[in-house]
Amino acid sequence: MTKVVLLLILVCSLILFAASLGGRFGPFHQITLETLGPVQSLFTSVSLGVQRVWDDYIALWTVRDENRRLRIMLEEYNEKLNEYTEAYSTYLGLYEKLRFKEKDPFPSITARVVGKGPSYWFQTIIIDRGENDGIVDGMVARNEKGVVGQIIQVSPNYSKVLLANAPSSAIDAMVQKTRVRGILKGAGQRGYILHYVLKKADVAVGDRIVTAGIGGVFPSGIPLGRVSAVHKKQRGMFQEIEVAPAVDFQRLEMVFVNLTEKLSWEAEMKRLMGENR
Repeated sequence: MTKVVLLLILVCSLILFAASLGGRFGPFHQITLETLGPVQSLFTSVSLGVQRVWDDYIALWTVRDENRRLRIMLEEYNEKLNEYTEAYSTYLGLYEKLRFKEKDPFPSITARVVGKGPSYWFQTIIIDRGENDGIVDGMVARNEKGVVGQIIQVSPNYSKVLLANAPSSAIDAMVQKTRVRGILKGAGQRGYILHYVLKKADVAVGDRIVTAGIGGVFPSGIPLGRVSAVHKKQRGMFQEIEVAPAVDFQRLEMVFVNLTEKLSWEAEMKRLMGENR
């Protein structure tokens, strides 16, 4: 059908061209023009429509290619952004640790956490420093937030640290605001429980708990956490005080081992328990 229409247009165009060679436009020219005009108009409309469809098709493919390219670029930028964010977070963490080490009055050695112990009662971490670095049993492990724990086992190149929030851990602590003393015992995921604080003692949620500095293990004033709940039971003479740790034990990466702070862990435990019998 298309070929017939094209042939008809071609014939009419030739006739009109041949008839116009004489220089005059008579009735034959008018009839030819009237016949050819609608056909040419239709053909032009169809051609324009086809051209628009083709242009839209080409444009659509161009948009798809552009979208595909932009998606690839977006993925690349997101990947770079994640790398930069991780690098910046690492920088901030190292900067805080450097400031802490510079201000810490005690000589210390930096150690990286390389493993975790599976036991619940003795929650521990493994660090990549040992006897060859001057570490011995009883030394204190800290970070810029506060007390991490104490060295309980040492090999030539590695050490095991009993975490301060382990259920087998106990630290002589005090309420910084009122100087009220107690024994801070680990409670695993719950953090700490501060024991042996009399009911009449002034302790409130938000109070800061620090090391008491008695016994030679921990210097006075090292952050341990903040009071998160206070329970005064009807029976007994002591409060039960829950403490949220200052240290995030789930995200430990590096610690500082204080080389001058040490005491037999067994001896300290016996002392703490003996004081509060």
